[in-house]
Amino acid sequence: MRKLHTIEMKRLSLEEFQQAEKLPLIVVLDDVRSLYNVGSVFRTADAFRVEAVYLCGITATPPHQEIHKTALGAEDSVRWRYFKTAEEAVAELQKDGYKVYAVEQAEGSTKAPLKPLPLGEGAYAVVLGNEVKGVHQSVIDKCDDCLEIPQFGTKHSMNVSVTAGIVIWEFARQLIGTLGDGG
Repeated sequence: MRKLHTIEMKRLSLEEFQQAEKLPLIVVLDDVRSLYNVGSVFRTADAFRVEAVYLCGITATPPHQEIHKTALGAEDSVRWRYFKTAEEAVAELQKDGYKVYAVEQAEGSTKAPLKPLPLGEGAYAVVLGNEVKGVHQSVIDKCDDCLEIPQFGTKHSMNVSVTAGIVIWEFARQLIGTLGDGG
């Protein structure tokens, strides 16, 4: 086994990425305060060709040195928009036909990936919340459903960028066939 060199991985150029078919998923960040977390979400969104990242409330927007430090340029490849509130973002997404999931510990949440998500044709969005307070209840109230990542240790939460990676992977795992070239 030999480690691959970057040139051997045949990654898309920025122009190719922007033209490529995207995973039908938008990631919404609800008052995420750490710019490093924001950058990390951009980088993961690039890795899985996520359609867009919506930045809401106090969540910082590019260009910013601290976002770039972890995004490594993904803030330039992944489309993004800013909304004053996550409620506004959710309302627009639902108006456009997206099924919107809050990622939060809540009564009746779907414990993915232990329970498969009922994904099929369509477009999806996931809302990830503030590092301390999580997704605002007012946002959860507007979402179509709630996803929860089961945890078995002593802590009740994970870092928002780690959560984003797990959730994006779960959607990509189920939806990757929707990309024209199979991924």
